[in-house]
Parts: sequence; C-alpha cells; structure tokens
Amino acid sequence: MAVMKKRNVADDKCVTQKDNAYKNMQESQETHISNHLDEIVAAVSITPGKKIQNKLPQTALFQPPREKLCLCEEKAKSYSSSQEYKQAVQELVRSVALTRICYGDSHWKLAEAHVNLAQGYLQLKGMSLQAKQHAEKAKEILTNSIVPPYHDDTDVFKCSVELFHTMGRALLSLHKFKEASENLTKAERLAKELLQCERIIKEEWIEIQARIKLSLAQLYQGQKKSKEALPHYQEALEYIETSKGEQSLECVPILRELAGVEQTLGFHNASIDHFLQAHLIVLSKNPSQEEAAVSAHFVAHAAVASGRPEHHDVADQYFQESMANLKDAEGVGKAKFLSIQDEYCHFLQVTGQQERATSILRESVQAKVGVFGDVSPEVAETYRLLGGADLAQGNHSGAHRKLKKLSWRKMMVACSKTVARGWSKVVGESRDVDKDIEPTALGNSECLQIQTLLYGPQDKRTLATQKTLDVLSKAPEMAVKPRPAPRAKPAFCTGVPPHTVLGKARSNAAD
Repeated sequence: MAVMKKRNVADDKCVTQKDNAYKNMQESQETHISNHLDEIVAAVSITPGKKIQNKLPQTALFQPPREKLCLCEEKAKSYSSSQEYKQAVQELVRSVALTRICYGDSHWKLAEAHVNLAQGYLQLKGMSLQAKQHAEKAKEILTNSIVPPYHDDTDVFKCSVELFHTMGRALLSLHKFKEASENLTKAERLAKELLQCERIIKEEWIEIQARIKLSLAQLYQGQKKSKEALPHYQEALEYIETSKGEQSLECVPILRELAGVEQTLGFHNASIDHFLQAHLIVLSKNPSQEEAAVSAHFVAHAAVASGRPEHHDVADQYFQESMANLKDAEGVGKAKFLSIQDEYCHFLQVTGQQERATSILRESVQAKVGVFGDVSPEVAETYRLLGGADLAQGNHSGAHRKLKKLSWRKMMVACSKTVARGWSKVVGESRDVDKDIEPTALGNSECLQIQTLLYGPQDKRTLATQKTLDVLSKAPEMAVKPRPAPRAKPAFCTGVPPHTVLGKARSNAAD
C-alpha cells in the first residue's frame, strides 16, 4: 500500500508539472498571438499610424461589417467637418463597399452610400464627373428599390431628394445648366410633397430648402443671371438662419455670395452690410489670424468696389485690419499679406495719397523678391506701379527708368540657376549653383523686360508698358544729349607724352 501511495503521489506531481508546462506554453502562444494581432491591426488599420489615439482596437478586425460601416460613416463626417475632404472620400469609398456587403446590390442603402460618395467628390475640385457617375449609379439602384405599396418607402423618397439635389450640383459644376435645373426642380417638388404628406417634419424640410435654394441661386449666377439669383440667395439665407441660427458659420458663405451678387447689381450699401455681417460672425468664432484677415479683406474690397467717397474710410479701416493680422506671417500668409498690401497701395493712389502708396511700395520690393523671386509678376507689377507714381508726379526720367531698365545679367543668372538645379537633379550631382553667380550681376530688376520674359512681347500688359515707354522717350527731358566730338587720334607710332600714360611713367622713345 505504501508503494502504491508513493506511485500515486509521483504520478500527481508529474501531471501537475505537465499541466504547468502546458499552461505556460498556452500563455506563451496567447502572448505571441496577441503581439501578432497588434502587428496586423497596425498594418491594416484605416486610421493613420501617427494618430495613436484614433487607432482601431484589436477587436476591429473581428467587428461585424455593420459596425465597421458605422465607424466609416462617423469618420467621414468628422473629416468633412474639419475640411479634410480627401480622407473623407476614402472613408466614403469604404462605406460603399461595406454597404454592399451588409445590404446587397439592390437596397436603397447602397444608393444612399453612392449619393454620399458623390457629395464627397463634389467637395474636391475637378471631381464633378465622378460625382455625376455615382449619382447615376444611385439612381439606377433606387429605380429598382421603389416598388408598390409606397407607404413604407419614406426613406427611399428622402434618399431620392438627396439624389436629385446632388445630381443637380454635379451637373451645375459641369456647366450643364438645363439638366441641373431639371434635377434641382425635382428635388424641390419632391421635398414639398413629402412635407404635405407628413413624411418629413417642417424643420427637416427647411434644412432641405436651404440647400436647394442655394444651389438654384448658384445655377442662375453661373449663367450670369444675377437678378434671378438674388431672391434665391435671400431665401437660402432666411432658411439657414431659421434652421441653424443667425450666428451660425454656415451663414458666412451664403452671406458672401449674396453680397457678391448685390455688388454686381450695384447695391453697394447692401453688399458692404452683408460682408460686415459675415465678418462679425467669423470674429465671434475665434478664427485664426489668416481667417480673420481674409474676412476683413472681403469688406475692404467691397468698399473699394463701390467707388464712393463715403466708403473710403471703411476700406482703409478693413485694409489695415486685414494686413495687421498677416503682418508677421510666413510662407503663404506672407504672400497673401503682400497681395493685400498691393491692393491697399492702389486704393491709396486712387484716393490721392500717392506719396504714402509710393513709400509702402518701395519698402515692399525686397520682401517680394524674397517671396516671389526676382523675375515674377508681383515684382514687375510693383515697378509698374512705382513708374506710374513717378509719371503722375511729372518725374519722367524716373518713370522711364523703372519701366524700362533691367539688369539682363541678373535675369540670365536667375535662368542659369534654374538650369543648373535642373541639371543637378538629372545627373544626380549636388552643385553649389550660387558659386556661378558673379557679384556684379546683382542689379535692379524692373518692369518691361520682366513682362517680356513672363508673358511674351505680344501680351497686352507688355504692349501697354511699351507704349508708355515710347511716349516717355519723346519727352523733352528724355532727349539724348549730343555727344562731344571725338578728339583727333595721334598717328600710328607717334610718341605719347609721359603725362598721358596711365600707371608708371615710361621713358621717351628716343631714350
């Protein structure tokens, strides 16, 4: 019995050791699998790896398609709201694929996914044709989805409203105005019928109307029918203010487009008021300096466009505000600052403040060379304006010099630098192209030759500058002074007096 007990104890110990070994091996395998899953998730995650907080959890690989679909739709909305339209389109493409998996090829949900993708493409420039194609695919699906009885098809009809509206916008972007008008009218009529049948509530109808009225206004404005566009813009603004509130940022683009139409029609007071209203909304939402500058610039531009003396103070105030927001900017912001500064200088010249405008322009030359380059339209335009200022002050010689003179050596050096850099890229050699530049090549780049280089000799801007130069060259003070007659040259081998020789005095030939 004692022997049997010892054997049983030994067997139990062996089993325990085996269990422990198996448990350890299982834990090791689970750890290995977990690490492997982390690698797979990192590889296939639809969220960029840099945004760690948005990484998909491990369970995302095993999520049902409908959960993945909801995730993609949420991300698409998030990207659109932050104006990251390319990323939004990527999520909408995934949504179409997942919707097909979840609902099949003939469900209205798939049509809705195609409509959403079409709307995403419309947010990207140059993608209107893709938007039209997806809208057509949605229409084909919906045609097979709507079957009697119709009382349960509210979602399908609401999707149809979005479809007609999206198709109209796509056709409008493609300048197919007649077809666009037909689709927008269908969307408006169907939305009204849904409201009358109590399939949608009034608040929802107002939101739909705001979008449709804005598209109709843009349709007429695209055909340069400003009178027809104006009431549609006004209605769109009323609807959006009702649904979103008067201080909503969604009012800003409508206000600006409405103000633009009013400006075209000569309603300058109303135009300035609407630009100011948009500007105040922007300022109330803690904008960036660049956003605030752009908004103030809209107001200044509208005040200048009126051409009325009573609006000069408004223009000056908002030009100053716009430039103050961009004064310390770099890169694109600096370029925008210099562009607005040029407009401001032109405004000063028009309003009789030539000296102030000229002073600002002279100070801006070096900054423009740094941002745009020596041979650029911006630098040429600055010299043209400076030449015009000299001409207005009667300084014909100064105007002639600014409009005509150019160091061709500097321009050729600029070209040689471009060629040298291009050659370095081709042959794969690094080359310090600045060593090829002679210090004496640095001179003043001015207007006519820059325009000739940029636009060609037959461009209207070049020809206008050339015409001005021709008139200036005939001015009395520009007349060429007669040169003194050349002195008689001494005969060959004739001795030269020592005092006429440069450098060390030479002895007489007779010596």
